[in-house]
Amino acid sequence: MKKKIMIVDDNPDLIFMVKRRLERMTDGYEVIGATSAKECFELLNQEEKPDLILLDIMMPEVDGWNLFARLKEKPELREIPIVFLTAKTDAISIGLGKRNARDYITKPFEITELKERIDKILNR
Repeated sequence: MKKKIMIVDDNPDLIFMVKRRLERMTDGYEVIGATSAKECFELLNQEEKPDLILLDIMMPEVDGWNLFARLKEKPELREIPIVFLTAKTDAISIGLGKRNARDYITKPFEITELKERIDKILNR
């Protein structure tokens, strides 16, 4: 059974690249993408809940911090592991991200490292 991973990032090229590379590396993952908080919630309402969410912090309209808080407010979404995948490399962001989310990965990143960390969280 495939594990579903949602990527929420305002860069559609990054979503495409991660989706393509992860799905080529293993047939155990299905990757879906959302380019905004609005699209994220639309997908969460339409589709089966993902097993993991990769979340950018620096997005227009609703940033990753606020989206993270909104996701954690909903009981049906609270248990989904969230990994920040972001270009924010300041110590405060990293500290907050590591304390609140399951992991914090900075861009640029190696796809093999991303896969290893996802595998670990999803017990693959």
